[in-house]
Amino acid sequence: MRLREATTAEIKATALKHMASSGTAAISLRAIARDMGMTAGAIYSYFDTRDNLVSVLIADVYNALAGTLEAARDSRPHDDPAAQILAYGQAYRDWAVANPEEFRLVYGDPVPDYQPPEGGVAAEAEHRACAVLTGIVAAAWPKAQHLHIGSDHTWSDFDPGFAGLIRESFPDLPPAAVALSLRVWGRMHGLVSLEVYGHLRPQVSDPAKLYRAEMMDLSKSLGHVLVDEAH
Repeated sequence: MRLREATTAEIKATALKHMASSGTAAISLRAIARDMGMTAGAIYSYFDTRDNLVSVLIADVYNALAGTLEAARDSRPHDDPAAQILAYGQAYRDWAVANPEEFRLVYGDPVPDYQPPEGGVAAEAEHRACAVLTGIVAAAWPKAQHLHIGSDHTWSDFDPGFAGLIRESFPDLPPAAVALSLRVWGRMHGLVSLEVYGHLRPQVSDPAKLYRAEMMDLSKSLGHVLVDEAH
């Protein structure tokens, strides 16, 4: 059992190494087997298709990210969503900058010809990562909902699996709050993506400072006013 677990971990690490050097198109079971000194038949006993391997890699990345974001959220008082949103946002950027290939795998160009299975571990892990931010917005909603009066969002606007998870976890949260959490994530993700792909450096000497300013503005949009803390 330990040998199988170690080999599985090596296969996944080798796949990420190939992706780092040649992009997502380089993920190939045969190429990985060749690099590891395995036969093609042997590697198929671990992952029967390339898409199965890709799904597991994506799930691993999302779960690692979710764990990082959950730890950041829990490092701040549960009744202080403003502090939680700053901690979450900072953790999101730090993770992305430290793990650019993993970031590209889940948020970059799709893996060529990859056909994700319906539901499955990858979708569950992605929903888990999204649910962390939704929980923070849920805590802030009593003070932020007046900013979103008249929202026409309904549960049908969201993926059924994601909507089901959110409604089970936060039964009193309206669709407008879920839409707000996705908009908040979009603002975080925009600057992070520009930085990871190298598009900020030609214009900005300190991307972290720019991102911090955006996080402060985000907290205000949730109905809070923060005193900026010096780094």
